[in-house]
This record gives sequence, C-alpha cells and structure tokens, in this order.
Amino acid sequence: MHDQDVIIVGAGPAGIGMGLVLQKLGIERFTILERDEVGSTFKRWPKEMRFITPSFTSNAFGLPDLNAVDPSTSPGFTLRIEHPSGEEYAEYLQRVVKHFDASVEERVEVEAVQVEQDGFLLETSDGQMRSQFLIWATGEFQYPYTTPFAGAELCRHSSTISSWTEIEEDDTLIIGGYESGIDGAVNLAQDGRNVRVIDIANRWQMSHPDPSIGISPYTLRRLEAVFHEERIELIQARVTEVKANGEGYEVLGSEGESWHSEAAPILATGFGGGVNQIRELFEWHEGGYPIVSEEADESTDTPGLFLVGPQVRHGNAILCFIYKFRQRFAVVGREIGQRMGLDTEVLEEYRLKQMYLDDLTCCEDNCTVC
Repeated sequence: MHDQDVIIVGAGPAGIGMGLVLQKLGIERFTILERDEVGSTFKRWPKEMRFITPSFTSNAFGLPDLNAVDPSTSPGFTLRIEHPSGEEYAEYLQRVVKHFDASVEERVEVEAVQVEQDGFLLETSDGQMRSQFLIWATGEFQYPYTTPFAGAELCRHSSTISSWTEIEEDDTLIIGGYESGIDGAVNLAQDGRNVRVIDIANRWQMSHPDPSIGISPYTLRRLEAVFHEERIELIQARVTEVKANGEGYEVLGSEGESWHSEAAPILATGFGGGVNQIRELFEWHEGGYPIVSEEADESTDTPGLFLVGPQVRHGNAILCFIYKFRQRFAVVGREIGQRMGLDTEVLEEYRLKQMYLDDLTCCEDNCTVC
C-alpha cells in the first residue's frame, strides 16, 4: 500500500507550485516534504539581496507575475514590492500554502530513497513513506558549491553571509562575477568598502538575452550606479588556488597572477543542487546536469521520478528562474494525471497562462525560451 500517490520533496517555489497543480488535477493523496519550514531557504539570503526578476501584477490580462508559483497569485500584489527580499518572498510562499491549504509536512528530512517495483520507499526522519510517483524539488541555494579550486576551504561562501554589513574589512575580494558576486560587490561599495571581483568569464561585459547566462539588467544598472565611485575593481582571470600566509590570503591565477587579501576571500561560485542527493537515480549529461525526458521531465533512468525547479535543463534551455521552470509544472502534472487515469483538461489554464514549452528548441539566434 502506498501512503501517497505522489510525494514532492522540497517546499520552495518549485515544490509548492507543483503541489498546486496536483491539487488542480484533483489528486488528494499527495504531500510536500520540507526539511525545514516553507521559505526557509529564502530567509537565509543576505538581508540586502533582492529578486532580480521584477514582480508586477498583470493577472487580469492573462500574464502571471514573473515570480508567482501559481498564475492566480502575484507576489507584487501580495507584498506590494517589485523586487522582493528573501524574507518577503518566504512570506509570500507561506501565504500561498495557507490560502490553498496545500499539504506540506515541515521538518521532515528525506534520508534515503529506494526504488520499488511499483513506486518509491522514502526513509525520512518521520519514518517510512511510500508513493507511486516522486517529484524532486529541492532547489539549489542550500547546496553551495564550495570546492571549485584548491584551498577553497579557506574561503567563505556568499550563501553563509546573513548581511553584507557584517564584513568588517575595508578591502574585500570576491571570486565569481555572476549575480550573487556582483550583488555582494555593489552592497559593499554602497557601504563605503573597496571590492575586487575576479571572474573567469568577464560576465559584466557579456551581452546575452538569457539572464541565466548574462547578468540581468537590474544587476547591471545597480553596478553602473556605484562603479563611478571607483570602489569596485573587476578582474577577468581564472583562480586556481587560495593559500593562507601570515598576513592573510594569497589568491593565485592560472596565468601566474596573484592577489593578496587580509580577509578570507568570498566565494560566489554558485550552487550544486539537491538532486545530487539521489544522483544515482538519474543519467547525467557531460555538462554536469541531470538528464530528463523532453516530454515530461522524468528521469531517463528511473520511471516515475520527476524533476522540477532550477536544475531542469533541456539542451540550451536553462530553466533556472521561477518564470522558466514553472512552465514545466503542467507538463509533469499532465503526465502523472494521465497515468492515473485523470482528466487533465483542467490544466488548460496553465497551458494558456504559462505555456507547456512543448517545443524546447533554444539557440543563440532564434530562442523560443528567452
């Protein structure tokens, strides 16, 4: 006997949004398991960090808020703010769960997953649970990438910083120049600190229509606003090692460069993702991301296991923002509903408002995703 028809692991925007789709299908025996509490990951963001995608209410015109997990809701309307902080967005998620009475079990840690003949057995901190289908929605922020080069253990990852005001040193060195690295640099510069940012890709000069690859206009505009104060130095280089010495830290580059820092350098090197917890249940692309079916984002190695959230990728289509990966909720829901013999026409609302992205062709010149 299965405890549930569907278990969703993770109660972030991906897990909650997916749960609302299951509700819409009429599936009653499902639950969302959350290791902490709803929105806990967002509450760990640095206090100054904001969503780079703007929230704006346009529901009446059939266009969902970019940061909404359900097309009938809007963080912009609920929070009355365009670029929410992590704390504010956590409040939005909690209010969505309460409003829709979504089935969330908090503080339940999934410790192991076993594949059975007709489903899955989960070993959790609250005992064993079984389900016919499993949806993995564990996100990325709580799994920082902390080993990009030798000596990285001497550094501090940006995800461990609760506020940029806690950095006391006047001269800070940040390794990684994507969104979180530039965000940290801007906040430190606004606080009167000097910052050096080292990035291999020179992202601040990249021009690309996909914010998953280039820096967003929101971040670039903030960088431009403080750059004239000459507190931020942008360096294109590849860091290969960090060493500690008597006067602080030495950061070494691949071309023989070196930079000294009195304080521990800050890593803004991205995140690994929670799907690594069940890595063996997926095939993996040589590019480092899990392979899922184009039809339903199902593991090509483990039938019945689906992936939703920022780690979903189809070729050149990187679905790492909420407005991107939520477009796949209806795809997963439709597949599960059909296998359970349910009427999936109710998901037509999602097809109209969010698109299924059935055609995932995405390229540099003619991109249907970006």
